[in-house]
Amino acid sequence: MDSNASTYGTSTDEIGSFGRAVRQAALRLSLIYWACMFVADSILGWFIHIDPLESAPLKFVLFGASALMTYAMSALLFRVRSLSFTCKALLCFLMTAVAAPVFTAIDFLNYMLCQYPKPVSFDPTYSGYTLLEGASMLFGWSCLFTALLYNFEVRDRERRLAAAREEALTAQMRALRYQVNPHLLFNTLNSIAGLIEEDAKARAQRMVLSLSAFLRTTLTLDPMHDVALAEELRLQQDYLAIEQERFSDRMDFTVDATEDASQALVPSLLLQPLIENAIKHGVGRSQAHTQIRIVARRRQHSLWLAVENDVHTDVQNAVHAAGFGIGLRNVAERIRVRFGEAGRFRVDTADGTRFRAEIELPWRTP
Repeated sequence: MDSNASTYGTSTDEIGSFGRAVRQAALRLSLIYWACMFVADSILGWFIHIDPLESAPLKFVLFGASALMTYAMSALLFRVRSLSFTCKALLCFLMTAVAAPVFTAIDFLNYMLCQYPKPVSFDPTYSGYTLLEGASMLFGWSCLFTALLYNFEVRDRERRLAAAREEALTAQMRALRYQVNPHLLFNTLNSIAGLIEEDAKARAQRMVLSLSAFLRTTLTLDPMHDVALAEELRLQQDYLAIEQERFSDRMDFTVDATEDASQALVPSLLLQPLIENAIKHGVGRSQAHTQIRIVARRRQHSLWLAVENDVHTDVQNAVHAAGFGIGLRNVAERIRVRFGEAGRFRVDTADGTRFRAEIELPWRTP
């Protein structure tokens, strides 16, 4: 058992649970298998003029003994399940070669008891047929149990692989998510430093307090935890209010979300990098007034989100650079990892005056 634990990388308890599940399934399958063999043998006997009712007691004893033999064969196959398929096939042949003569002997002794006190002579032809019948049944069960065992092993490995993938997904999502806070903190501290340089101490103080409250909220969010879009939008409005302390003379924002869209579930802080991108490339690079717009709509079975910002003439040549920041790459990667082909992310700068980042997610509600 310890060797198997080493082979499969599992604990003794897990192997015990696996063994119990295999035994229960094998017991059910054995009852079905030998019941079918009993019926098939009775039908075959009827064709060669053997009364099924008269031969039923003999068959009960014979097939009951055969079930015990197949239990022993199954137990041996389970213990050596780590062997190669070829070795297990050879073992099935070997066990059948040993068990088939026992099957024939039990059939003959059982018949002698039924005929007692009449003398019974040994019939080589009948015994040969019985030997072949027993071998086919016993070998058939060996193959069936081997297939059952492989089925359980495949399902067990799939379960473990799914668990490993889930752990890897969680780790990857956390890695992507935790890149947001340092980026946000760096940008906001730069804004606070700018306010201090401008001698706007009161605004800088308000910004520090707002940043503290914002970080307290964001650091408690689980990257694998979904939130209602309404909650995500409230958090992003808090962040935009922080940035508005720095750019109050040349920035404003609007949030346009329908009521049904606000109830949809989204990954926490999914919009944060998009808004940071809009501030950096829309507001930070131009002295002109910039508007940031957040839009959310339901589109049949999808949630459509967009974050837009003005692109002014003096920074239009740099507009394409906005699409390749680490923040936007993280958003695209989070969507790909979490939703696969069901989620989409794209940027649009077609008219040259506005930059738009769009997200499409499967429609989900609490």
